[in-house]
Amino acid sequence: MPQSNETNRRWVLAERPKGEPNDDTLRLETVDVPEPKDGEVLLRTEFLSLDPYMRGRMSDAPSYAAPVEIDQVMVGGTVARVAASKNDNFAEGDRVVSFSGWQDYAVSDGTGLIKLDPNMPNPSWALGVLGMPGFTAWAGLTQIGQPKEGETLVVAGATGPVGATVGQIGKILGLRVVGVAGGPEKCAHAVETLGFDACVDYKAASFADDLKRETPDGIDIYFENVGGKVLDAVVEQLNTNARVPVCGLISQYNATSLPEGPDRMNWLMGLILRKRITMRGFIIFDDFGHLYQDFAKEVGPWVQQGRIKYREEMIDGLEQAPEAFVGLLRGEAFGKRVIRVA
Repeated sequence: MPQSNETNRRWVLAERPKGEPNDDTLRLETVDVPEPKDGEVLLRTEFLSLDPYMRGRMSDAPSYAAPVEIDQVMVGGTVARVAASKNDNFAEGDRVVSFSGWQDYAVSDGTGLIKLDPNMPNPSWALGVLGMPGFTAWAGLTQIGQPKEGETLVVAGATGPVGATVGQIGKILGLRVVGVAGGPEKCAHAVETLGFDACVDYKAASFADDLKRETPDGIDIYFENVGGKVLDAVVEQLNTNARVPVCGLISQYNATSLPEGPDRMNWLMGLILRKRITMRGFIIFDDFGHLYQDFAKEVGPWVQQGRIKYREEMIDGLEQAPEAFVGLLRGEAFGKRVIRVA
């Protein structure tokens, strides 16, 4: 069913998933297109971003942000057109970045909307390398990673929108960059296209040994967004005074219990103490929102000049969003996954 002028399709949270989301987690509804009031704009979604953090919003466990309520629209970043405006700051036809969620239409009072250049050649990139994922990569690496030329950086999720950008910025800043990705094709992309010095396949039985071979001088910065077996292998190689920016733990998002095996928490804490490791989690706009213009000024030209390459996985149709999201959590995405809604 294509997007129309008369109805608003929207995915709402039907029930909280236990483990991986399934066909009962989200429900597709069709309602009337909302009407903007004075001071508001009507937004028509063109592109919807799919991101791992959305799994956390499906849960009501304590987190850094409120969960999506049952029967409410699933949250998500979007690129949208202003379809109608009763707000002097926006004109009909303006293209904006918004947070209007998994639906065709939404009403906004303008708060948090970011106008895009009408001549921007790839507007969906505002949801990726030039948006939240790119900003996460730049800020996590530069502000927490504190890179120094010649150091070794290991990046988990190396071909995803965050990891790919982290690694390429690392190369620009003079680091040796080792990626971690799932499968030979992704590893080849990290080295041959993104310019990483090496990439290790976490699916290989020899993964831990391969990582040691590619980091003979240890690891100075580990950009963490996966956790699990990748973290287990990395911590063995961390150098004294290593820095670990933590922006996600995608391997744990569908977990319903703690991992099997012995409790390694005391061992990890002892390692952090002995090696004086800095490990810091961050929520990008909460912690570094004031640096967004610095990010745009520095990274924007790198993208335009081709120094940072970007891979986008475009999927057509709002109805495809749930299946595409589950695939993202399974590690099936190759690049930034975006739904083309319009």
